[in-house]
Amino acid sequence: MSARRLLPGRRARSRPVEPSRFAPRDAVAESLAGVLQRPARSALTALGTVLGVGTFVAILGLTATTSSQIDARFNVLSATQVEIEDVAAQQNEFAGPGFPEDADARVERLHGVRHAGVYYEVRLDASHAVRAAPVGAGAEGEPVDVVAASPGALAAAVPTLTQGRLYDTYHSRTRQRVAVLGASTAARLGITTLATQPAIFVGDEPFTVVGIIGDVEREADLLMSVVVPRTTADEVWGGISGRPDARMLIATDMGAAQQVARLAPTALRPDHPEYLKAVAPPDPKSLRSNVTSDLNQLFLVLAGICLIIGAVGIANTTLVAVLERTGEIGLRRALGARGRHITAQFLAESGALGTLGGLIGTSLGTLTVVTVAWVRDWTPVVHPETVAAAPAIGLVTGVLAGLYPAWRAASIEPAEALRR
Repeated sequence: MSARRLLPGRRARSRPVEPSRFAPRDAVAESLAGVLQRPARSALTALGTVLGVGTFVAILGLTATTSSQIDARFNVLSATQVEIEDVAAQQNEFAGPGFPEDADARVERLHGVRHAGVYYEVRLDASHAVRAAPVGAGAEGEPVDVVAASPGALAAAVPTLTQGRLYDTYHSRTRQRVAVLGASTAARLGITTLATQPAIFVGDEPFTVVGIIGDVEREADLLMSVVVPRTTADEVWGGISGRPDARMLIATDMGAAQQVARLAPTALRPDHPEYLKAVAPPDPKSLRSNVTSDLNQLFLVLAGICLIIGAVGIANTTLVAVLERTGEIGLRRALGARGRHITAQFLAESGALGTLGGLIGTSLGTLTVVTVAWVRDWTPVVHPETVAAAPAIGLVTGVLAGLYPAWRAASIEPAEALRR
């Protein structure tokens, strides 16, 4: 054997020290071991992310569900409603009333119109207070308004009767002294039943109460008023009310509101369509996008706050775990683990907790949306992008929350750690 082979120095230099390695598989195994060693603490640590991600999913789901319901209700009510204002006095002070006598019939002949009618508030002085018969005690509180409305206007308001009936075209044509009361107005006047055929007085003029309205889908002010036929009001109080500030309420089929709004002024006053101003509903798509955008911005801020709270919880608990495991960290460093290995281990642990919290939070958030929709008899709406992104958000939240604790763990000196 040659001398070169026997030289120990040569032999030692031919075997370099193999650096320590920390494969991704090792990081996953160590992080799972760290999580499972302290299950109670891990559960409390992940709870913040569960609440944050669950709130995130629930808020976005409820926002989408609520926006869908708002859109549906808008389409059913507002998108099928047109109002026409009498602006004849603004165009010509000598013009007279803008609505013709047969205004209801003219508009109802338009395609897509279900009901239409003119109404206005009768302007009465203090001597024409509303009171019940026969004794005649007035209503307590604010004076009761008197609204003159044609049968078509009442039908367009979509009232729900609790007692009696609505007046019809016969009552309007013959100028009958009949009235329909809102439920709150009837209660103020002490009228609880129509079995006794009650009457009210507006000033000295008697009106037989034929119906009590419990609710309306449009023009909620009718619930606080005494409603009488428009032709009767014109005959009885024409000299008191003067020219009324009249409006027309039109209920249309779905999708016909814009067209009716364009045609109605001409159908009513072909000689002076400018005397009438049609107010059509806004574009449903524009309204839906605005509502959804506003709700999303508000609720995303709330979800972000919840995620920040969850991240702070993970960071706090991970930092406490670093301080408690100082001896373990020192031992790993003494056995050859590098600072980046320690960093990867703790980042993997916090990322695992964040992912676990994200998965649980996604499930709870989706369940919340479905439960609320079921209770309210709505259709639940949860976008797939939200469900897919939520666990990833939990992972990112956990990793970001573990950055500082992992850096603290990697900066611990082995000798100092072993002395503890």
